[in-house]
Amino acid sequence: MSALAGLRLTSSICRRCLTKPQVRRFAFVPFPKRSPPASALLRRPFSFTSNAPTITVAGTKAPESPLGGLADDIARGQQAIREAAEKKAKPFFPDVSSKGVGYWLIGSAGLVFGIVIIGGLTRLTESGLSITEWKPVTGTLPPLTAKAWEENFSKYRNSPEYRILNPNMDLEGYKFIYYMEWAHRLWGRVIGLSFVLPGLYFVARGRVSSRMATRIAGISALIGFQGFLGWWMVKSGIQDDLFQEPGSHPRVSQYRLTAHLAVAFAVYTAMIWNGLSILRDYRFLNPDPKTALTEFATRSHPHLRLFRTSVGIVTAMVFLTAMSGGLVAGLDAGLIYNEFPRMGTGFIPPTSEMFNSFYSHRPDRSDLWWRNMLENPTTAQFDHRVLATTTFSLILALFAYSRLSPRVRAALTKSARASTMGVLHLAILQVALGIGTLVYIVPTHMAATHQAGSLALLTGTIVLGSRVWVPRYAARVAKRRIEMAAASAATRKMAG
Repeated sequence: MSALAGLRLTSSICRRCLTKPQVRRFAFVPFPKRSPPASALLRRPFSFTSNAPTITVAGTKAPESPLGGLADDIARGQQAIREAAEKKAKPFFPDVSSKGVGYWLIGSAGLVFGIVIIGGLTRLTESGLSITEWKPVTGTLPPLTAKAWEENFSKYRNSPEYRILNPNMDLEGYKFIYYMEWAHRLWGRVIGLSFVLPGLYFVARGRVSSRMATRIAGISALIGFQGFLGWWMVKSGIQDDLFQEPGSHPRVSQYRLTAHLAVAFAVYTAMIWNGLSILRDYRFLNPDPKTALTEFATRSHPHLRLFRTSVGIVTAMVFLTAMSGGLVAGLDAGLIYNEFPRMGTGFIPPTSEMFNSFYSHRPDRSDLWWRNMLENPTTAQFDHRVLATTTFSLILALFAYSRLSPRVRAALTKSARASTMGVLHLAILQVALGIGTLVYIVPTHMAATHQAGSLALLTGTIVLGSRVWVPRYAARVAKRRIEMAAASAATRKMAG
């Protein structure tokens, strides 16, 4: 008790303050001249002081142990170290691209769809040879003065198309075909810039996976190659040495035209397929990656194996039929045999006409078959008819298989069945447009719609493929995420 004599413990709280939370503090006062008796000290309430923070419990504050604050500091430090380590170990490329990249790819595919339609109109209006120079930068703007228009018109007057087909064309007529080709080229520049620049941004920001970054680079290279291929095609139509034979018609090479169309279809296919894949994987992996494993099991059903293979075959046939249509357009083969289903007096033209020796360039006639298939308008139209009829028959068989086979019908998802119906409708529309274009001798609006219909039908088969194809990559990512989540949970359990 003598040790307590030097301290005067105070706890002066009035009755009014008892209803409010109070912090009891020690007050050191000078030693009194006379210490109170020990019995008085024992009767007074007292508490020891501490530098630890106080906590309020049931309306009052009580001091917390200093060890608790030290433990919290240690825990926060360890958490900061773990977060820094995880941030440092996080790869630059995510395992799945962001959803915005998928929408951007589909939007870019829409721009390619538009340029295919404009390209068809440019060909049908005989406007593709109106610009005789290729200026990737300075050619962005059309002529702005009367002198500039006259200079461009003068260059066009020196081309074979003007001398043979349009010797009476005036400046106003030239402006129409110039603007058609200029719009086609300008749209191509817009596609290039709107794809390459955002693609670089998405890659730099780490919003695409490593494999998707590679694919974006490949599509960008295809777009650049397409621009070169377009000029290479136009160049074939302004060379005098290609039109020396009597009766020859100034037009671009059907080989180069078909190659130009094929690259456009390839770019479109790559854009829309990858865009749909990103959106599909994002939907499967968020919020629960177990959804991807469930979808993987559903689409991996053995009864769907033949159906998936059939969808791939139908897609390839649609692409091949469209390319044969490019040969028909390049050879103006739609202007002959304008009836259906017959070609003249029968369903098949005379053999001597289909395999004419006029198109062979070798003395031994070893190139008779393939040159007639690629250069003879009659044979090119017949081939296009056969491919179109075969493709339509395959689509009908695919639809019947999806409905008449109980196992396939039960294994297909609702969206896949709807896509199969959509492909059938697009195929019927495309056949009707093709027959109408032929019977009415290639009217511009119907022929352009028929070309757009081929790309729409290809889109339908791609969408169907994306709904039945097995998401193997998404399944691998889902499995890896589940394993990482389980390992993290086990680590936290051990730490706790």
